[in-house]
Amino acid sequence: MRYALRRLLLPLMATLMLAGCAGQSMMQGIGGPSAQELLEQANSQSGRQAAASRLEAADILARQGDTAQALQIAGQIDSTQLDNAQRTRWALVLSDSALAEEDGWSAIRATDILDTQADLSTDDRQTLRYRRGIALNMIGEPEAAARLLIDLQRENAPYELNDDIWKPLSNLSPTALDALAATNGDPITQGWVDLARLYRISGGDISNLFDRLDQWRSRYPDHPANRRLPQDLAALHQVEGNEINQIAVFLPSSGPLANIASAIRQGLEARASDAENQGERTPRLTFVDSSQQNIDALYAQATMSGAQAVIGPLDKDKVSELETRSSVPLPTLALNYGEHPRNQAASLYQYGLSAEDEARQVAHRAHLDGRRRAGIMVPDNEWGSRVLAAFRKNWEEEGGAVASVVSYDPSGSVATAVRNLLNSDPSSLDMLFLLALPSYARQVPPTLDFYYAGDLPVYATSHLYEGIPQPRADHDLDGVQFVDIPWMIPDAAVGGTDALPFVSTYQQLAGENDPGLLKLNAMGVDAYELARRLPLIQALPNTQIFGATGALQARDDGRIQRTLPWAVFQSGTPQPLLTAPASAPTRSPSTSSDGEASSGTQGASNGNLNGFALDAEDGDTR
Repeated sequence: MRYALRRLLLPLMATLMLAGCAGQSMMQGIGGPSAQELLEQANSQSGRQAAASRLEAADILARQGDTAQALQIAGQIDSTQLDNAQRTRWALVLSDSALAEEDGWSAIRATDILDTQADLSTDDRQTLRYRRGIALNMIGEPEAAARLLIDLQRENAPYELNDDIWKPLSNLSPTALDALAATNGDPITQGWVDLARLYRISGGDISNLFDRLDQWRSRYPDHPANRRLPQDLAALHQVEGNEINQIAVFLPSSGPLANIASAIRQGLEARASDAENQGERTPRLTFVDSSQQNIDALYAQATMSGAQAVIGPLDKDKVSELETRSSVPLPTLALNYGEHPRNQAASLYQYGLSAEDEARQVAHRAHLDGRRRAGIMVPDNEWGSRVLAAFRKNWEEEGGAVASVVSYDPSGSVATAVRNLLNSDPSSLDMLFLLALPSYARQVPPTLDFYYAGDLPVYATSHLYEGIPQPRADHDLDGVQFVDIPWMIPDAAVGGTDALPFVSTYQQLAGENDPGLLKLNAMGVDAYELARRLPLIQALPNTQIFGATGALQARDDGRIQRTLPWAVFQSGTPQPLLTAPASAPTRSPSTSSDGEASSGTQGASNGNLNGFALDAEDGDTR
């Protein structure tokens, strides 16, 4: 989506302000040197003169609509070579071009002037704060973005901010909403927080949402969002009355996937029952045995029974078959990912516990932490190859280099694998990405220490943690950072079980099953919540659900991407990772930043399922 300022007032004031900051350059853009002539001139200049010429060229290009080249040129300017007036103009040109090109980090760099230059005019300061708020959401800082934009609204800044505020606010976790409400007690902030809360707790029940919205309007009659709802909320009227009342669930009752299907079904039924007991309007589940029937027969049975949506199938081959079609007979949430690069079928969504999602998240986090030279350890099987490919692709797109890769034998010597990783030069690495099950993973940090690489930061997927605190068994993992689903690490993820998503369902299931099955139960819980929201997801593709298995959001091809909380082992137990990622270094303006069920054994494979807990081959669709 392209960036655009949306002002509450006529943009006359902003036009005059921009004319003032452009000053002489606007005249030059008409009768003076062209941008290309200015750039050629800058090549023969140095210091302040060269910086001023390049700024002039970038300004002309931005006004001509060539924001990509304007961004490239402005991003290369050393702002310390500019005087205060020029630096302000540089910040305005760079931030505007950066947001037009969806380069949040460059916009953040431009708006750093807010912290260093005191003589900014009120209009310039408001404009740069607004742009910083938009950029913060672009780089994955929705809480900071919402705070800044709400502050601007409280100060009556001349912008139409409701949609800009709602975008980050609707993606905040319950914990972040609580923090926002605790630190800002004014009516505008409290109204926004309450609006986000009621949106989240209404689930897929749109009628209930509008009933709650009427109550919210009564409590906040003067709130800006009462005068005009954010467009995403107003758009929900189009799906009102289209709520799902019956879901057909395609799961096998026999065969190699039967046990996994049973655990997922347990989660589905527990969540449906719990939601109904809490007074929610819930769809009825009808289970269809998918063991023997082909996919067309399954849909025919679902349609005859009156189902409005489908959960399943679980079998990877069936999902792969569906995703090559142009559409599916009913809106469908498959419980696996197909094998093709993209899902082509309209109304088909795919969800699973994908280790590839985790690998991509590790790559992004490590890059934000300033790591650039990765060592990688993955098992020497098909599962390891898939996860390696996902990590490598994302890591190299982020600008990182792969310094060493070891595909190890899970039953072989850890010392040999680590020695091969380091290749007699530990200094060639500044991080390790580790994919391993607990028994293997616990041996890696001590072995690194033995080879004088004990300080090497280790980032891992959820597979190294068994799901229950074992301080004595896991003490060798101290310092290892990893991702996992909220239900597995409640203290690290949300500060305790009471704050977990769907906590009453968690309390019911956690006491019944071992951690491996609980992860599949959690998948069933989230599958239910996703499926009942399919009309909402179709109407508002950016809809995000804070679920038992992570923050869930549909990609543009319908594949559900999970974002997991981080934890770090301390004294052998998962603790919150309190250190925020370091700010990303300045990037070249021409570059942008940026399951499947399983057995519990690392090498297990039955052709459909590999790895640990529904680990899917979902491909990379970016």
